[in-house]
Amino acid sequence: MAQMRFSALADNLNRTVPDFKIPHNRSEHFAAQVFNDERMMKYLTKDAHKSVREAIHSGSKIDRKIADQVAESMKTWALSMGATHYTHWFQPLTGATAEKHDAFMDLLADGRAIESFGGDQLVQQEPDASSFPSGGIRNTFEARGYTAWDPTSPAFIYGNTLCIPTVFVSYTGEALDNKTPLLRALHAVDEAATAVANYFDKNVQKVHATLGWEQEYFLIDKSLAHARPDILLSGKTMIGQLAAKGQQLDDHYFGTIPIRAFSYMKDLEAECTQLGIPVKTRHNEVAPNQFELAPVFEEANLAVDHNLLLMDVMEKIADRHHLRVLFHEKPFDGINGSGKHNNWSLATDRGVNLLSPGSTPMKNLQFLTFFVNTIMAVDSYEELLRASIASASNDHRLGANEAPPAIMSIFIGSQLSKVLDELEGVSKGKLSPEEKTELKLNVVGKIPEILLDNTDRNRTSPFAFTGNKFEFRAVGSRANCAKPMTVLNTIVAKQLTDFKKEVDELIDTKKLKKDEAVFNVLREYIKASKRIRFDGDGYSEAWEKEASKRKLSNNKNTPQALDVLTSKKTLSLFEEVGVMSKIEITARQEVEYETYILQTQIEGRVLNELVFSHILPVAFRYQQTLSDGILALKQVYGKDSDNAFESQLSILDQLNSHLNGARQKTEAMVQARREANLLEDPKEKAAAYCQKVKPFFEEIRFHCDRLERLVEDKDWPLVKYRELLFFK
Repeated sequence: MAQMRFSALADNLNRTVPDFKIPHNRSEHFAAQVFNDERMMKYLTKDAHKSVREAIHSGSKIDRKIADQVAESMKTWALSMGATHYTHWFQPLTGATAEKHDAFMDLLADGRAIESFGGDQLVQQEPDASSFPSGGIRNTFEARGYTAWDPTSPAFIYGNTLCIPTVFVSYTGEALDNKTPLLRALHAVDEAATAVANYFDKNVQKVHATLGWEQEYFLIDKSLAHARPDILLSGKTMIGQLAAKGQQLDDHYFGTIPIRAFSYMKDLEAECTQLGIPVKTRHNEVAPNQFELAPVFEEANLAVDHNLLLMDVMEKIADRHHLRVLFHEKPFDGINGSGKHNNWSLATDRGVNLLSPGSTPMKNLQFLTFFVNTIMAVDSYEELLRASIASASNDHRLGANEAPPAIMSIFIGSQLSKVLDELEGVSKGKLSPEEKTELKLNVVGKIPEILLDNTDRNRTSPFAFTGNKFEFRAVGSRANCAKPMTVLNTIVAKQLTDFKKEVDELIDTKKLKKDEAVFNVLREYIKASKRIRFDGDGYSEAWEKEASKRKLSNNKNTPQALDVLTSKKTLSLFEEVGVMSKIEITARQEVEYETYILQTQIEGRVLNELVFSHILPVAFRYQQTLSDGILALKQVYGKDSDNAFESQLSILDQLNSHLNGARQKTEAMVQARREANLLEDPKEKAAAYCQKVKPFFEEIRFHCDRLERLVEDKDWPLVKYRELLFFK
């Protein structure tokens, strides 16, 4: 029976894996497999090195002759590291990465083989774009797409392959990936933020967005995962009764890391060290077998690449340890889901964090400028920010078990709230000497206190200020950070551009001094964006009602959230800032709808298979066994002696009820899915899957979970939560 099979699978639970050889001093081996600036200095000519650095820092174009030199040097280094192939590593709209490997080999006219890799192969390749999501930008018969080298993210060796980070665009130039819009958004925020930063420091020439993601994940035994069709195909458990013990004792959070997980983490960190991924923090998360790792902050584009690479590395290392990594935002019902908190800030080329409070009036005025403008940007585009983290899997997580709600709001803490409230009350126009003195006291004396205040964080806030950065907590654990980072940097770029226009106009027309002009504009922004600030319980019904009064959106599911992507306001934003065209935005909306449909469709099919191929047959057999037992008892006690076996009859009644319920609800779900599939419009189809198909999932699960309670443990066909979630 099932228990015998699971006993064999459970033999893997104590399987040990030899430790990967980890250098004691990680800094000496950091980025050993990366063609970074240090290696470029060694392998490139001075002219080539200078050209690449200028491309990285100022976006200048690299000459094809220089590209040939870079390619030759990159090949020489890669071959010395044991690489045999190269690939353009890109981010199609699947949300993951893609790669096609080519060998460093070519044939001469006389048939001899040589290692070959030129500038043309480095700078651009032509992959087949027909099978990647395009949202209608490319037809199947128009398969041509191009990958183009992104020199701002260094090439690296993964396995025996030289991986070259690239963008991915169509034959007609539209972005078919997540990296291209991100790079455009980062360029836009650089220009806008640099112009504003020059109010305070004329020497600032560049501002880059920084990102520090916090990756949450679950680890389960690989063999037990393979016994669960739902985990294999959807990444989550579609059914499963809660274990008697879950996370209610809070004994896993920050507890001693289990031996198998610790061994896995050590190997993972060793691999990350070689690949230049600066992982720093590791710990147990709240739920059983849930963990987190976090890196040192990096430039946002590089951080996004590193996170995508990390998730691939995590899966490969897990396989080596006979484990399975689950990135799904809600793989287990009733316990915490997993997020990927995006910690975002802006930093100048002079090493100044623009969202870090300072110790002088000028530094704190600079801080307030970028702080308030970010709040204003989120307030203006809160619905778009919600859309950036929308997915079928994240819908399961938002608003439950410490995940933030779908209502976008900003937590800034009591000290900063007080400062903003006081600044809001300052009179408009030229400031009096008393007001100037008061402002200086407010700005200088009170802002540093928020560093203490923010040791207490609001976990229900989707967008929280945490001392010197904003933490976008609503991002899902398996999301590509490029999507929320593209939106966030775009809206901040737009806001900073508008801010500078308003300040310059006050300086030119009202003859205000710069500081007074800045204060006057900030004062209006503080007042205008007040509705987005909320420091209370984001889970409460009272907040939902209050948010409605404030006219904040509350798009609780993905189809609702995605509607804003093609609003006039959104289209105008992306086109004005130069991040995406109408065609590119519309295409992404269609891809997101289609992805939602397919993910929900897969979950429905898996659930149908589980019910009819796994749950019902076992429950029927148990029902037959119970019925035979009752008939045997009747023969002993007589036909009129039902009271003698009341318990058996009660269990049989419950079995019948939940068997019928599971079957009927599953058949109704299948019919709803068929009807949804007849719809051609992606928006209507996604809405049908959300409103007509998905509601059956919980109803079916209810009946199946009750059957799990009733059927004898040794006969239950699926690995249970207590087996999946607890190992040492």
